[in-house]
Formats: sequence, C-alpha cells, structure tokens
Amino acid sequence: MVDVLVIGSGGAGMVAALAAQEAGASVAVVSKTYPTRSQTCMAQGGINASIGEGDSVESHIADTLKSAQGLGDEAAIDKLCREGVEAVVWLDSIGVPFSRSAESKIAQRRLGGASTDRACYAQDYTGLKILHSLYDSCLKAEIEFHNEHFLMELIIDDRGDDRRVCGAVFKELKSGELKSFYAKTVIMATGGYSRVYDHYSTNATGSTGDGLAAALRAGAVVSDLEFVQFHPTGLKNASILISESARGAGGHLLNAHGDRFTDELQPRDALSRAIDEEIKKSGAVFLDIRHLGENFIDHELPQERKLAKLYENVDPVTDLIPIKPVAHYTMGGIAVDERAESTLDGLFAVGECANHNVHGANRLGGNSLLELIVFGKEAGSSAAKAAKEYAEVQVSEKTEAEVEQLLAAIKSYTNEVDFYQKRTELGALFYRNAGIKRSEKGLLTALEQVHGMQHQLPKMGALDGSKVYNTNLMEFVEFTNMLTLAEAMLAAMLERKESRGAHARVDFSERDDVLYNRHSAVLLHNRRVEIGFTQVRAKVQEV
Repeated sequence: MVDVLVIGSGGAGMVAALAAQEAGASVAVVSKTYPTRSQTCMAQGGINASIGEGDSVESHIADTLKSAQGLGDEAAIDKLCREGVEAVVWLDSIGVPFSRSAESKIAQRRLGGASTDRACYAQDYTGLKILHSLYDSCLKAEIEFHNEHFLMELIIDDRGDDRRVCGAVFKELKSGELKSFYAKTVIMATGGYSRVYDHYSTNATGSTGDGLAAALRAGAVVSDLEFVQFHPTGLKNASILISESARGAGGHLLNAHGDRFTDELQPRDALSRAIDEEIKKSGAVFLDIRHLGENFIDHELPQERKLAKLYENVDPVTDLIPIKPVAHYTMGGIAVDERAESTLDGLFAVGECANHNVHGANRLGGNSLLELIVFGKEAGSSAAKAAKEYAEVQVSEKTEAEVEQLLAAIKSYTNEVDFYQKRTELGALFYRNAGIKRSEKGLLTALEQVHGMQHQLPKMGALDGSKVYNTNLMEFVEFTNMLTLAEAMLAAMLERKESRGAHARVDFSERDDVLYNRHSAVLLHNRRVEIGFTQVRAKVQEV
C-alpha cells in the first residue's frame, strides 16, 4: 500500500512521481517497460519555453491557441506557457545537457507553427536526454520502480456511494503472476494510442493505449480521440521519425521533380496534408538537408543522419531522404480537470494518455515535453494532496479474480485466426480510412471491420501457453485494448461532422464552430460506446 501509485515510467510518470514524493507522499511506479525505453525519447525536436529575446509568454499562448483551433482550454494553456520558463530552468538544474549558443545560453530553434525560435533542445536527442536525467533524479530520490508489469485492470473501491480508484492489477512478465498494487490515489501515465495505426506510426510497439482502455472499462470519460497528429516526416519505408528539428534547421521538402512545394514550418496538420497530396500527385516527397553541410548535420542532427542511413540506406549529407506522414501523437485522452484528476475519484492522468485540453485539434510542436513537466508536477502534487484526505483503502481480491477468469478464457480461444495479421490489417485500415483524410463511408467501413475483429477474438488468442515472459499473451491483450480504442476513435470521428486541425473530413470540409466548438466525450456503458460533447472552458478571469 502506498499513497500514490504511478502507472507508467516515461517522462510524465517520473515527473509526477518526483512531485508526489516531494509533497510528502509514498510513491511506487509500475510500468510494462523500462523507464529509459518510454516514448518520451521520441520527442527529439525540443521543449518550448519563451526565454529568448523577442519572445514572450503571450506569444507562446497565442501560437498554442492558434494551433489548437478553438479547442484549447485557455486557462490550461496559460498555465502551460507561463510555467515553461520555470520548467526549463528546473530541467537544466537536474542536469539535462541542453545545447548552447555562442553566448552559453540554452540554444533554441523554431518548430512548425511557432512564431519564433522557442524550442530548447539537446541536439536532436532532447526527449531522450530529458528522460535519462529524470530517471537519474528518481534513482537519487529512491523512487520505487516495478518494471515489466502489464496493466490489466484498475481496482475500484465501491463500498460507499462513490466509486473510487484504489489501485490496479498487473501481470508480471518475469513470473507470469498477477499482482495487485493498492494506493490511495492512482496516476495514469501510460502514453498514447497511435500504435492503432501499426506500421504507419512513429511510436514504439508498446503505445497501444492500455491505460486509456483500462480507464474506459473502469468508467472514466475519454475525450477528443478523433484528433491524431500525423508527423509530416516519417521515413518512407520504416515510419521512423525524422525530427522536426531538421526542418527547423532549414531543411527543405522536395517533390519527385526536385521542386519545393510548401512552407516547411507550417503547423503539422496542414503540412501532413500537403505532403500527402503531393505524394499522390508527383509520386514521392523528400526531405533535403544536404545544403546544411556535414559539420552542421553531425553536430546538430546526428540522430537523423544515423536513422536515414540505417533504415533507408541514404546519407542525408549527400542524398535526399524519402518521407511520408505517419501517425505520431494523440491529442485525445483521459479527460482531466485543472488538478489532473479524471472523472473517476482517485484517478489522475498526465502525459499523452491524458487530455488537459492544451493541444486541442492540433498540437504545437515542442509543447508535448513541456506538458509532461508542467502537468506532471500538477498531477503528482494533486494526487499527493488527495491521498492525505483519504482513509486506508480496503483490500479486495475481486478484480484479480476477474482478471484470472479473463486470462483463463483467453487460453480457451481456438487460435484459428492470427491476431498479428489482424493487427497489421487494423493499422492499414486506419491509415487508409481514418488517417490524414476521412469520410463517412470510409469510417463506417472501418467500424464494421473493427466490430468483425471484436467478434472474432474467441478465434484468435495466444499460441504460447508458457507462464514466464509470455509476450505473445500480452500482445494479444494489447490488441484487444487497441480494438476498444479503435471503436471509440471511429465513433468520435463519425460524430464530428466537420474538418478541424488533425481531423479532416472530405465530406465536411469546413470547420463548424456553431455545432463543434466542443470536446467529444466517450465512455463505455454496458460495454457499448456512448459519445457526446462538452463545452470548451474559457480562461478564468482574475478577480
């Protein structure tokens, strides 16, 4: 039993754990992978903070609101941007090795949608170096980590009138045993869900939305699932991310004829659509950084050179890099309030699995790392404060028994259908029908096929019957989570009959502020997806 249980050990989870401990709470971090392997390391371009000459917090707020396209919570965005300087100063103080200018100041570059150079960076490894520095800080603070534990279900204390989240059941990969962790409050920090697009995603294979699916099953509201950001420059064959830092440094986009065809630093939603259209028109699009020179590339963009050589067999110093837009970041997530608490008492959420309403319809590049620092601290301190107000939770074996029954049922599945093949089909289906551009016909077709896959689950299952490190079983459970989210995503995409930011409907090509200047809200009721809309909060005026 601890005061605060953090599920997920990426950047958001570790910041939350540090903040909760600093607030006096006992903390445990449980994750299905290792901290240094989380998706945070993919945020290569930088972290926004208005510390440069000619920049201002007001300008950062304006850029973020513009990118959010009417769906940004002004109060949350104000907090995000105003605390940006303090966040970068704090990261600098814990040892993040930011690149420096000639004057020894933290170096900054301009990312898409920004009005000036605002992203503080560490070469093109910013997220990775922040992640390692946070892990070092957690080790110094003696934070308790439990790695290789797969989240199965949240534990609900429903003895009184109110249902409270009081822990979670995990399957430990090493032993194969179920383990229940109890806590007065729980922070979900499990990352996003863009792996629904499978090979058409920059994300690691573990970004399957397990935390969101568990929260949905427990009764939490998730919102804005229709907004999935496609990164303009994924490698053509591997979908590996080529950082926006390459364009921020002056990289050009060329079509198959060798001509520049668009503004490389426009917001990601518009740029991804422009690239997609150009690929269909001329046959290919390339990123060109040859003119930057070998010395600059090796000093500022070393990872991009390595990735291009490794996965596309091209050297950016002398060759063009073939690219395509791929699913990258999920703006939607578990709906939370200003304290980072969900609609379920005792459940907090932060990072890509949460929706703090700061990204709206399209995330501004450089704001994701900032979000996990600012709201990671908020989630940790809020969860710790809430934990002090709660009595000890009652230990119950009910949820663990239900998970045992589920796993026993999976073992009885017939394995007539290969779920790995279905997972690949799901990714291709989503990229084609629920990707950069969408239509009602395509979305309904996708929904029908998702329902078909759900009905086929008893014919799938895991072939590996072993107990220890049964990754086959866990990958099957991940697939079931992806199907849950796929259905919820399609419901939201169908219901939003307009085009806004990352949600582009070819049959409703205009933005509709009269009907849809609102957040979609999805919940599961008797295992059926229900969807509605909630208002966007305006900025709280100071009295």
